[in-house]
Amino acid sequence: MDQAVKTWSVELCTLDGQSLQLDNLPGQSVLEAADAAQWRLPAQCRQGGCGACAAQVLSGDYELGDHNPKALSADKPGSVLLCRTTPCGDLRIALPYDRARIAGGPVPQRDAEVLEIERDGDATVRLVLQLLPDAEGVAVAEFEPGQFAELKVPGTDLRRAYSMSNTGNWAGTLEFLIRLQPQGRFSNWLRDEAAVGARLVVHGPQGAFGLRENGLRPRWFVAGGTGLAPLLSMLRRMAEFGEPHPVRLYFGVNREAELFAAAALAELPGLEQRVCVWQPSDAWLGLRGTPVDALRADLAACAPGAWPDVYVCGPPALVEAVEAAAREAGVPDAQVYAERFTAA
Repeated sequence: MDQAVKTWSVELCTLDGQSLQLDNLPGQSVLEAADAAQWRLPAQCRQGGCGACAAQVLSGDYELGDHNPKALSADKPGSVLLCRTTPCGDLRIALPYDRARIAGGPVPQRDAEVLEIERDGDATVRLVLQLLPDAEGVAVAEFEPGQFAELKVPGTDLRRAYSMSNTGNWAGTLEFLIRLQPQGRFSNWLRDEAAVGARLVVHGPQGAFGLRENGLRPRWFVAGGTGLAPLLSMLRRMAEFGEPHPVRLYFGVNREAELFAAAALAELPGLEQRVCVWQPSDAWLGLRGTPVDALRADLAACAPGAWPDVYVCGPPALVEAVEAAAREAGVPDAQVYAERFTAA
């Protein structure tokens, strides 16, 4: 008689107090076990490089495989990537999102065509896609502010992940703010081939970054470069819903020629802006330095205990600096929400 295969019990605890139980086979990552149970946990590269499946082990033994150290916060004990976490016993893991962000089945795949494409600033492209009707004749764009989609590079099997900067809509449009990378595969397609009417495949929505309902605390958003995209989506949703939270944006680029999305930001009512340029020309009259510098100064002026919720999106170095500045000021870790990205 075959002996039953030993499995480990993995409890996944979501932010809203719910929990899910997984049976994890030996040698199987937590993300693979979730896939087998048909639970789609937020993830992207699945190779330890992007940080989209970051979580925190609360108890239990595990092995953390090879990964990009920039994908994890070094200051949080037990920080792991679920795609690289293999249980060595029963585990309890805290997920940084609510149960509603865990979907079932495969990632949706949709055909789309380019509706608009334009340069915005020195190094950014604003790309608007029109979803084509699915098998049921529906072309609605359903996603939560802060989520991303993977765009397939036409003519290849490569995908690149970009956050939507608009909000969900019945018209079926997706807007992206994409930084052009030297010799990036999708960047090369945008530069050399993309045109209105061009077709491509969209995989998404995906991801768990998004607004948290924490009463009427102020919300401060910190963006580095095109990390602005998911934050702009959140700001637009707040404006659509008429949410009364005091709101502030810290937005940084290296040079003023790289600034973008000025018109979109100007349309948002009640938004305080701290636009920062790290290496400005003599003609620049705005803030000099990084958005972290401006954030740190404003946090120092906050009354003790009257901390805002801080949302940050950008390169790992920016995210780590924001988390450190918030912690130094006394902002609880539970009020800092982050999304890292790496160039592709």
